[in-house]
Amino acid sequence: MRSDHTVSTIHLRLSGKVQGVGFRPHIYRIATELGITGWARNLRGEVEIMASGTEQATALFMRRLIKEAPAVASPRISQRNETDSARLTATARFAILDSIHEEGENIHLPCDLDCCPRCLDELNDPTNRRYRYPFINCAQCGPRYTAIIQLPYDRASTSMASFPRCAQCEKEYRNPADRRFHTEAISCSTCGPQLTFVAGNTRLNGTAGALIKTEQLLRAGKSIAIKGIGGYHLLCAASSDAAVARLRRQKGRPDKPLAVMFRNIDAVRRELLCDEITTALLCERSRPIVLCEKRGDTTLSTLIAPGLNQIGALLPYSPLHQLILNSADTALVVTSANISGEPVITEGDELEARSGDIADAFLHHDRPIIHSADDSLFQIIDKKPRPLRLGRGHAPLELTLPVTLDRPLLAVGGQMKNSIALAWDNRIVLSPHIGELDSPRSADLFRKTIDSLQHHYAVSAEGVICDAHPDYFSHRWAVDNSLPVTRVYHHHAHASAIAAEQAFEESSLVFTWDGTGLGSDGTLWGGDALLGRPGMWQRVATMRPFRLPGGERTAREAWRCAASLCWHAGEAWANHPQAALLLSAWEKGINAPFTSSVGRLFDGAASLLGLIDHTTFEGQAAMLLQASADNIPSPSAAPLPSTANSEGVLVSDWQPLLIPLQNQNETVAQRAALFHSVLAHTICELAVEIRQQHGPFIVGLNGGVFQNRHLAEQAIALLEEQDFKVILPQQLPCNDGALCYGQIIEAAAQR
Repeated sequence: MRSDHTVSTIHLRLSGKVQGVGFRPHIYRIATELGITGWARNLRGEVEIMASGTEQATALFMRRLIKEAPAVASPRISQRNETDSARLTATARFAILDSIHEEGENIHLPCDLDCCPRCLDELNDPTNRRYRYPFINCAQCGPRYTAIIQLPYDRASTSMASFPRCAQCEKEYRNPADRRFHTEAISCSTCGPQLTFVAGNTRLNGTAGALIKTEQLLRAGKSIAIKGIGGYHLLCAASSDAAVARLRRQKGRPDKPLAVMFRNIDAVRRELLCDEITTALLCERSRPIVLCEKRGDTTLSTLIAPGLNQIGALLPYSPLHQLILNSADTALVVTSANISGEPVITEGDELEARSGDIADAFLHHDRPIIHSADDSLFQIIDKKPRPLRLGRGHAPLELTLPVTLDRPLLAVGGQMKNSIALAWDNRIVLSPHIGELDSPRSADLFRKTIDSLQHHYAVSAEGVICDAHPDYFSHRWAVDNSLPVTRVYHHHAHASAIAAEQAFEESSLVFTWDGTGLGSDGTLWGGDALLGRPGMWQRVATMRPFRLPGGERTAREAWRCAASLCWHAGEAWANHPQAALLLSAWEKGINAPFTSSVGRLFDGAASLLGLIDHTTFEGQAAMLLQASADNIPSPSAAPLPSTANSEGVLVSDWQPLLIPLQNQNETVAQRAALFHSVLAHTICELAVEIRQQHGPFIVGLNGGVFQNRHLAEQAIALLEEQDFKVILPQQLPCNDGALCYGQIIEAAAQR
């Protein structure tokens, strides 16, 4: 029988998020408290531990490693063996050893983190040596993914490699009692990155002076391009119409909503409506942009989100942002400093060369950005946070697959809102948002992201999955690649993405409503319902097809959709100078493909209501339509009539909507609310009828149309009244940002 003093030596490997999160100092402190000797070191993606102590101490040590782990870590013990104490390094204490570059696939990249409360206190403390130092950080905060060159997470493998630690920082780094013990990115104003202010021919090097100039310029109503954690942002005063209008002219962004950064949560509440769910989301360590309703007494410029009732709000996530907000008289507009539709810019020279007139001044710093990252974007639907874009703080996003793959796969997503996914075994990693693949910079980032994910995770794809549409850049890249290619239909990927969230437990009926995507019959879908499960989808419902006169131009010219709907219904429509010429082409089917798209139906409805004819950004017409219905009680409405076609597919006819949409005796708001209500009732009616034919199933709502809060919440409420279990994506965007995930699921099921 062993006594409590029996010595036990254990060899552990821990995986999960254990690098870049202060995990080795955490191990050290617990080992020291328990009198355990041994060592810990980083491997490529894991932490290895050799620990020796009494059996009671080592058992408690293992429990506390997991239970008391840093909040930003997610460790798990992947290997545990009792071993010979002779393997211990000769030491009477516990030590942190140098990392070793061991090959392996058990890698987990950490996401970027906001500035923690303790660092913020030091930032604002005039007696602290890091007072107003905009790159303050510790083991629990600061850049991670955007700063990592490779794992193990050591200073030499990050963007801080070119900044040697000064004597004071070195002392803190080596001191086990210091909270910055083994903080790889530790720095101060003596040894760390510095700011540079540029305005015209004026160039001011030095952090203190650059900060003062920046603060003065913003108070004067000017705009400034600032290098952040994942790229450059444009900033200006959010309460000034003149400043916001000037920024819009400089950026060439006439209408698309702008995000607003507030000093703290109390400042948000003074301008926007924030319930407990919204507040909690805004205050998360990832600091996403969250769509919030405007207060009636808001002082924010109406030009921030023209015609809309929501504003994207976020809190400062870097010490630089916090310093600037502390001195500002108002909240600040914060938007990416890039050409619209392109990825964020990370290099100051490139920004000044390509977009020199985009701002009145520039605030650069000399810490490199290894990986660009857009801000994450969320909204609350049905009392739950729903991602619209996964970026800084949320991506790379790793999920566990509900299946195990027989080979590593790469999915390259779609054309819009592109992201890519790398999957192997039962793991899948989604990249941060890349964006629209219609510019050379976007294409370049797409390629770099594919290479970097495979490099970081030490996984080489053996097959590529792409959207079936041959004109997508991602499709062309896939077929030009040397790997075997699997083509997945756009809406099958949408359906499989949401089906995987409930692990295929039941058959699903998924409404895949969006703009357009190539369907299995060679036409453009976008208003369809698919029944089954991944690999076995059956189209059971669709919207009545109508032509898109001008093809892709309809996505930016809503009047074309309105005209087509009226012409299909036998109504005259001549509200545009090009109407007669367009009608001739429409009648002959010249560049006028058929579609079932509900997204384009929204565009046509917005035009018929007189809200907009020409849009300047994707989704603008639908957003205006939703905003028009805000604060209007959902009217009772009959669903659209549906009849089965020759293939047994239920076809819903949108034509009955045309008369009420054009009824001048009702307000625009009333008509917009009716439009949403009719579509919600149509979803419910279709689900009931299909259940009668095919038996029970879960109902999924997926596709860009379900970013519409009114439609999604009404549909969910109606379906639940009919005893349906309803799922709307929570981990992933319902738009094309999750196509890559659905492509992996669908391709795996087909195999």
